[in-house]
Amino acid sequence: MLSVSIFLLTLASMKHGRFRNGIKLLLGGICWGISLAISGAATSGPQGLMKSEFIFESAPFPECHAATIAETKETLVAAWFGGTRERHPDVGIWLSRQIAGHWSVPVEVANGVESASNRYPCWNPVLFQPKSGPLLLFYKVGPSPSSWWGMLMKSEDGGQTWSKPRRLPAGILGPIKNKPVQLPDGDILSASSTENNGWLVHFERTRDLGQTWDATAPVNDGKAIGAIQPSILFQSGDKLQAVGRTRQGKIFEVWSEDGGKTWGNMMLTTLPNPNSGIDAVTLQDGRQLLVYNPTTRGRSPLNVAVSTDGKEWKDLLTLEDEAGKEFSYPAVIQTNDGLVHVAYTWKRERIKHAVLNVKRKT
Repeated sequence: MLSVSIFLLTLASMKHGRFRNGIKLLLGGICWGISLAISGAATSGPQGLMKSEFIFESAPFPECHAATIAETKETLVAAWFGGTRERHPDVGIWLSRQIAGHWSVPVEVANGVESASNRYPCWNPVLFQPKSGPLLLFYKVGPSPSSWWGMLMKSEDGGQTWSKPRRLPAGILGPIKNKPVQLPDGDILSASSTENNGWLVHFERTRDLGQTWDATAPVNDGKAIGAIQPSILFQSGDKLQAVGRTRQGKIFEVWSEDGGKTWGNMMLTTLPNPNSGIDAVTLQDGRQLLVYNPTTRGRSPLNVAVSTDGKEWKDLLTLEDEAGKEFSYPAVIQTNDGLVHVAYTWKRERIKHAVLNVKRKT
């Protein structure tokens, strides 16, 4: 940058006549602009958006929503529900795999066909890759969120082929929107919720990759705070934090001191929420990362925020910002290489994939 400045100033000193001062000012402005651009790039540094792309440009469905994303041994896999519109019986679960850096053509891997004359819509797929074992795909089937049921499929080859769908036990819905977490003892803990008797959050645990389950009682009463769709974050020791969507205009939080066996009182945070889904992940460096709509109305903008303690959050960047449009229902993971991947609804027309570098500055 110094050599560029010297060159420009030297060029200015070579000019003569009444235009000399004007040229100096012009060149000085150029130099200042270049300096700002370079310093700005350095400021954003490694903490920024590396890639933003659509997973597909066209599809056989007019609307889509509720993306999920997972890293397998082979590649990234993303899924969502798509069909005529949300709640329509033709809505199924669609999936794409990243192959050689490009997303494959979406294919429908699950639907709600019960018989030749009876079909229900599908909802909210959730992909999860345990430390060992098959890739899991949870989703819901039913006429509405108040009466849907949980389903599970497994893939032994990174999402290329899938087992026959299996209905989860009565009273178990699986992860309702956001990915589960695997605890140090191997248990998989899912954040779930129900909408049939108020908005209530509970947690479900499986020790055998979804064969058998235990569930907690609801951790809120649905009156003071109506809450659904939690995300689970790791804090120090056995402490866990869950955050999610509410009807009260703010994101909720609830804490566990014993690895999710019991939970404290649900509280509202200072973060706004327009009654829309969020997602969060604990980063490899111990920080927490949140993707959310920082507003109480509408579903734009869509922001990324970080926190060192799960209490104080700082916006890192804006993924989308277009008034009156919908950018919603994010799913976020951090892959083994340290990059963060976000998949989300883009205007209900497509699913977008963003890659972020959020490494701490050294």
